[in-house]
Amino acid sequence: MHKSILTTAFAAISLYSFAQTDSSTFYLQKGLDEKAKGRRMEVVKQLEKAYGYNKANQQVVTELANAYMEVKFYAKAKEKFTQAEGLGDKSVATYKNLVNLSFNMRQWDDAIKYAQLLKKADAAEKVNYFVGKAYYEQEDLGKAIQFLEQAAKEDPANGEIPHTLATAYTNMQNFRLAIPHFQKAISLQPENNRWIYEMALVFYGMNDNANALKYMLEAGEKGYRKDNEYTQNLATAYMNAGRFNEGLDVMKQLLEKRPTDIGLLDMIAETCYNASKYDDAINYYNKILAIDEKKAEALYMMGMAYQKKGQEDNGRKLCDKAIAMDPSLSSLKQEKKMPGGF
Repeated sequence: MHKSILTTAFAAISLYSFAQTDSSTFYLQKGLDEKAKGRRMEVVKQLEKAYGYNKANQQVVTELANAYMEVKFYAKAKEKFTQAEGLGDKSVATYKNLVNLSFNMRQWDDAIKYAQLLKKADAAEKVNYFVGKAYYEQEDLGKAIQFLEQAAKEDPANGEIPHTLATAYTNMQNFRLAIPHFQKAISLQPENNRWIYEMALVFYGMNDNANALKYMLEAGEKGYRKDNEYTQNLATAYMNAGRFNEGLDVMKQLLEKRPTDIGLLDMIAETCYNASKYDDAINYYNKILAIDEKKAEALYMMGMAYQKKGQEDNGRKLCDKAIAMDPSLSSLKQEKKMPGGF
């Protein structure tokens, strides 16, 4: 009697398992039929039913992962491709999807892991960019450069590779090595105004004022957004290149948008002073003092400007008044210097 009950129970379990498998196969086929018709959401619905009946069927899981990719359900697609790989799907196609999904979802450890597995599955696959970029995003610049240099050989037409190398070297303050990679990247994408602007800033960091100005202007000509930051950097580039009048004009344009910006007023005043435009310098230092009468440096510089234009008594009185407000300025008087060492 007991034996009969056990036999019946096992038979029931076997029949249930068979029915589940059979249902899964049925809905898998329906999904494949819908796929042939190009009805992507119907494919997802049928394959989800197939998966509900048999979660261990590798073909169902892989097909469902691909179906999720087609409808841009990327998180679900990655979950199913990962499951399919665990069920034995070691195909190049699955690893490619896992690399791309991990990379685009900024899951850098997984991007590196699956890139290495993809390379193992097919030695001809070009994975160095994915690995190098992932290490770059993880701030492991040594490994990033190692793989990106290999990637540049694999795919010499991809401008993102030399640009990432340039940025890696820039982040380490190694401007000399960054420049050739910027130049390579821009040669591949000559209209990329952001890269041109970035290179201009690197030249600025190298005190190569002529090239800093050249490429800052080029970036603007090619459509880089001329916001306040760009405009102020352009003005500085003009001044550093010895083109004071043009730099001054740019700063005056910016001042129209930021009329009480003390830092900008100070830059304009200093530029006027350096260009021997002492009346203009005095005017702008006066504007600073109208905003904040306790700005001792502005008062001191006004005094210096008066002295430069020949009104020495008036100028010295203003400098003495500034020193009374800020005794640290007395050292400048003894050395006959401007604040900042000029």
